[in-house]
Amino acid sequence: MIVKRLIINRHIKQSFSIIILFLIAGCATHPTVSTTRMEKGMSSYGYTLSAENILPYVWFRYATSDIGNIGFRIGLPVYGTGIDYSRLLYSKENKWDVLNIAWSFNPNHNIDLTYYKFTKKKSLRENRPSTTSWWGLRGMYIPTGIMGKTSVRIGFLLGGWMGKKFGYEIGYYHDFSSMPITSLFDMSWDTNSEKNKDRYGDTPHKDPASGMPSEFSRLTGISFQLFFVLNQKSTSKK
Repeated sequence: MIVKRLIINRHIKQSFSIIILFLIAGCATHPTVSTTRMEKGMSSYGYTLSAENILPYVWFRYATSDIGNIGFRIGLPVYGTGIDYSRLLYSKENKWDVLNIAWSFNPNHNIDLTYYKFTKKKSLRENRPSTTSWWGLRGMYIPTGIMGKTSVRIGFLLGGWMGKKFGYEIGYYHDFSSMPITSLFDMSWDTNSEKNKDRYGDTPHKDPASGMPSEFSRLTGISFQLFFVLNQKSTSKK
């Protein structure tokens, strides 16, 4: 019984440790998309706190048409800077689908292709705003990472509003060539171990030159954002 409890505590500590590492050492960036159906001429801006970018970035979105909007990001000092474009693919009543393509500048500068599915629900309480939630499938491509190599990732994300002006998004995107996903929370897993070096030895998770997570690191695949909308308005002339 004592041995079993020690094993459980060990796994809890390992899982907690890797979550903490996710929050302080990510090296990729992802866009903050519009969670409303923007009409031509509408604009919005705000800022985002993200685990993967460490420092916040500011963003601005503008609707070029009723089905498309473009986003610009400026990171501090530069990491997190990027551009993206969203296109509405499907819209019916309280549900809509969006395809987004994004480019980001960071140590492992990445290109994302994401399919979002949004749902808006009315609040059961009076004088409460409607809530919006979403999930998505994301493909992530790092053409030249911090070590000069390529990484291809795929994964899921979930998001929602936590209030009138801010929301969250969390996701993970895995590179299946860098490690088995079943070992994701195993802190003792090592690319250079006797068991793994033949298959994963050429995908080190840490850049030896800088000590930062490489394009193959599990840390590079984590995404957690808190985003704040400071203003959203229509700029079209009627």
